[in-house]
Amino acid sequence: MSPIILASASPRRAELLQQIGLSFLVRPADIDETPGAGETPEHYVERLARAKALAVAQSSPECLVLGSDTSVVLDRVILGKPSGASEARAMLARLSGATHQVMTAVALAWDGVCHSRLVVTEVRFRALSAGEIEAYVASGEPMDKAGSYGIQGLGGIFVNELRGSYSAVVGLPVQETAALLADAGYPVWRNWPRSLESQTS
Repeated sequence: MSPIILASASPRRAELLQQIGLSFLVRPADIDETPGAGETPEHYVERLARAKALAVAQSSPECLVLGSDTSVVLDRVILGKPSGASEARAMLARLSGATHQVMTAVALAWDGVCHSRLVVTEVRFRALSAGEIEAYVASGEPMDKAGSYGIQGLGGIFVNELRGSYSAVVGLPVQETAALLADAGYPVWRNWPRSLESQTS
């Protein structure tokens, strides 16, 4: 089977791929992530996922290249990674007690084609106290994350409702990723390990 490349430096995406039994190389894509004028959040995240996959696929045409992008969206406004502690505090205050969308796209480029899927998950935060926000920002966890929080980390205690894909909120929708790979002739389950018991039966 063709080698798989993850076109992302995100350790969370790498962990999710490992979780579904994949072996892969990591080659982060270097692309312009500036939103286009009037571009919708949905189009933006899918465009970036595809651009990442295609950028790496150019130099590795024999590989299956996965690209992904995640945006936190509140009232149709993209909340990116905070530039500093003050912006992180402001984002968390805006998310407090509100429902937002986490939009994650995954793209797979191989053999000169690129297919992508977009997943939108509704996430509701409970009301956050000023002390909680301050402690969370001081932990450093918000600083490299879209929307200034990580659901798989300390920030998980802020979420009181989620409708959609948990793994997409973490950074990669595993169901859709597996479906794209299967369509490309690489069903992930074929590489799952077998227990010693099943091997001898």
